[in-house]
Amino acid sequence: MASASNKSKILIIGSTGYIGKSVVSASAQLGHPTFALVRDLAPADPAKAKLLESFKDSGVTLVNGDLYDHESLVSAIKEVDVVISTVGALQLADQTNIIAAIKEAGNRFFPSEFGNDVDRGHAVEPAKSIFAVKASIRRAIEAEGIPYTYVVGTYFAGYYIPTLGQLAPPTDKVIILGDGNTPAVFVDEEDIGTYTIKAADDPRTLNKILYLRPAANTVTKNELVSLYEKITGKKFERIYLTEEEVLKQIRESPIPVNIILSISHSVFIKGDHTNIQIQPSFGVEATELYPQVNYTTVEQLIRRHTST
Repeated sequence: MASASNKSKILIIGSTGYIGKSVVSASAQLGHPTFALVRDLAPADPAKAKLLESFKDSGVTLVNGDLYDHESLVSAIKEVDVVISTVGALQLADQTNIIAAIKEAGNRFFPSEFGNDVDRGHAVEPAKSIFAVKASIRRAIEAEGIPYTYVVGTYFAGYYIPTLGQLAPPTDKVIILGDGNTPAVFVDEEDIGTYTIKAADDPRTLNKILYLRPAANTVTKNELVSLYEKITGKKFERIYLTEEEVLKQIRESPIPVNIILSISHSVFIKGDHTNIQIQPSFGVEATELYPQVNYTTVEQLIRRHTST
């Protein structure tokens, strides 16, 4: 492994969030000087305080700063080479603050993505509006000439696999959108972190979209349910919903159910994880670039989440 001095210094904004902590962990494990922007260095929340302590134990430098404080952002960004944002949905539009700070400091930027390729999808509302915000951040980055990488193309496996996309782990029935034969991609959160950090120093991912499409984790909902049945010994009644039924449910469901359903509609009915042909002009695929990464397979993920 190259020494830390040869590796880029990485700042993670949104470090204590769902995917942020996996990116922080991967950065530290892969030997990068790692910095986490933290609004409160001594949070009252015990879980957050414990997480920050674990960051420090792994060699991560906590940097006091705020997405809404320009001077603290610029100061933190000037210390590093790469900025990775993992902010949540409510803060996506506010990444313009990061762009403004990077303009002063000059860095490579990974905006908060990690889901569908928002420029090449077929999402309906309300996901359509969320994706439009991500797309607007892309355009702002490109307009400023900021070096970038967009990491896309997967479900968070730890979120989806335990329940098979239901509101709770299935007991006797599984809802399937469409005919269940459209492939989707599921990647373990730690592996998402690893691929993201691998890309940070890679010239092959510069100004490109990094698609996460592990072959063993690209499966249809029917295949996923069958694998779940095989591993658990359970048998589920499969309830198939037509596109019209799904669209009706989206219109009638409250937040956040309507958001989840609209994302699932784009993935399982429109095929937005896998219907994009990756062209060298705009994209690269993670497992092709980093075959040495021993990613967690869907089968391993199901066994992990059903063994307790």
